[in-house]
Amino acid sequence: MVRVLIADNNIELCETLEQYLNSLPDMEVVGTAYDGEETLAKIEALSPDVVLLDITMPHLDGLAVMERLRAAEPVNSDGTLRPLRPAVIVVTAFGREDVIQRFTELGAQYFIVKPFDLDLLAQRIRQFGTAQESAAHEEPAAAATSQGARSVSRAGADAEAQVTVLLHQIGVPAHFKGYIYLRDAVLMVVRENRMLGGSLTKEIYPRLADRYGTTPGGVEAAIRNAIMAAWEHGNRDFLATLAGLGGRRDRLPTNSLLIAKLVDRVRFGNSLAGQVLDKSA
Repeated sequence: MVRVLIADNNIELCETLEQYLNSLPDMEVVGTAYDGEETLAKIEALSPDVVLLDITMPHLDGLAVMERLRAAEPVNSDGTLRPLRPAVIVVTAFGREDVIQRFTELGAQYFIVKPFDLDLLAQRIRQFGTAQESAAHEEPAAAATSQGARSVSRAGADAEAQVTVLLHQIGVPAHFKGYIYLRDAVLMVVRENRMLGGSLTKEIYPRLADRYGTTPGGVEAAIRNAIMAAWEHGNRDFLATLAGLGGRRDRLPTNSLLIAKLVDRVRFGNSLAGQVLDKSA
């Protein structure tokens, strides 16, 4: 059972999340907090496995909460920082690259932008909550020797946060199946350090189809539909610039082109995304 603390000053959202998470057989909402000070107090009193942490809260904002948590964390014998307990999933209505970077440095495991898919959120809570439960039973020496593996995990979480922000900025609807397929396709290529090439239709689509119980053609069509929705109703200028279309605003980027460009942004830096996000913050 993964124990969750919800920290957000939006009471209606807290109630929605609490009702949804408590309906799942493997999760329990142990408390809610509506400001930063209350969040810290409930983390100490309730010892949750996962905290859903909003950035903008009264008294102490999410960043200050993270700084307090990090300051309270002990270090390993070799001076390296231990991973935060509880796991922190940052929930916010905006996503500036510099803010994401700071939260990542302080130990946030994941960054999700509102509005988000509840099923996806539950998946991430399971992923990081289960990892926290396992880590709690490690001996200090074992925790120190596994620091390198955690660093790789943190890098993966950072890549996932970058993809999430880029898709949000493009305007891909988060409730579309193609959003999840597009995100996972990019992460497969990034994490496995491969070139895209012909692997999209021969390997990546079939793997995603197996993962989500659909067909490769269904994956391809869903991604295409998500790109079309972003092109018609999202940020077309940003999407065209990201895809390298120059002044062509009448040419919809292909699935493979957009995935390749997103992979490049995650691998080699997100400066353009940061500039655009700064303007919208």
